[in-house]
Amino acid sequence: MTGQRITEQRIPEQRIPEQRTTAPRLGYFTRLLDDTAPRERYRNALAQFIRAEELGFDTAWVAQHHFHRDEGGLPAPFVFLAQAAATTSRITFVTGIITLPLEAPLRVAEDAAVLWLLADGRFELGIGSGGTASSFPPFGQDARDRSAVYAAQKETVLRALRGDVLTSDGGALYPPAPDLVDSLWEATFSAEGGARIGREGHGLMLSRTQPRHEYTGRGSADDQVAIVDAHAAALPAGVAPRVMASRSVLVVDTDEQARHLRDRGIERARQMLAAQGVTVPDRADSELAAFLDLHVGTPDQVLATLAEDPILPRATDIVFQPHPFDPPHEVALRSLELVATQVAPALGWSRRTDSAPPASGRPASAPPASARLAALH
Repeated sequence: MTGQRITEQRIPEQRIPEQRTTAPRLGYFTRLLDDTAPRERYRNALAQFIRAEELGFDTAWVAQHHFHRDEGGLPAPFVFLAQAAATTSRITFVTGIITLPLEAPLRVAEDAAVLWLLADGRFELGIGSGGTASSFPPFGQDARDRSAVYAAQKETVLRALRGDVLTSDGGALYPPAPDLVDSLWEATFSAEGGARIGREGHGLMLSRTQPRHEYTGRGSADDQVAIVDAHAAALPAGVAPRVMASRSVLVVDTDEQARHLRDRGIERARQMLAAQGVTVPDRADSELAAFLDLHVGTPDQVLATLAEDPILPRATDIVFQPHPFDPPHEVALRSLELVATQVAPALGWSRRTDSAPPASGRPASAPPASARLAALH
């Protein structure tokens, strides 16, 4: 798409080739950045998770951020997800990510195990080394040491989750949660990191956009191909690849909505890049949106831009987030509907048809979202 106006396009199905052995899982990722008070941010996110479950989404993702309300509104993912698990019955929750260098690793293992148990196994642990350097000193850490600290902390978490003896009198992680090892996710921006994650047999989390150093006029999804290749090549024999592709996607009904929200997303992304010393053109058009990895528009328009993404046909988990558009709550809910009914099926996703109750015996059918949210008052 070119020029100021977003035009309606239909894409041929063959532009999104199938490279998976099974259909992908569909996920919704929120950074809880609504322009409102903290309590309303959390209530809106819970409502969005409930609606995503009703629409058939398979997973719901949150990230951990400390101190900076405009980067991410959730410092305590385990607490929040325990509430989310109590208001849902089928959807699986994932942390994308827990900033491991800033945590006590055994406490991460314990909290993850308890959440996994309370959620009837509907939880997967995602970890990473973190990104916001200014958040490290208040925790007594130097951001320059994050890689080494992360590696050591991760090994402690894995030892605990595997059930290794941790105390001199035979104590081990309680409650036990060995299944969390096989579902572990790790984040990286590099092919080297992708290979390391692959060698360990863990799932690969890809960011919605890669780090930028200058304006190139093209999106960054092509830069992630080497990461996915390295991960796949390093996987042990018999271990199936798990690749999560997070993408900034907002689906709306009209061109007017699309232009307004595209401009909003561009301005917010421009500010983030400016803070990193990257200058982008002072305009708002589809080329700039592509460079910023923003997919916004009607279903056909969003599918047209996603068709250029070389990662989506290989992703086992396709996860859409409304950041950096950070739209009003009602717009986010409408986008969820349009994704589930018109966008995701064109990308190979299909809604699960099983209705078996979860392990706790809670019925698979749940009260309406309004009734579940009322309980939060």
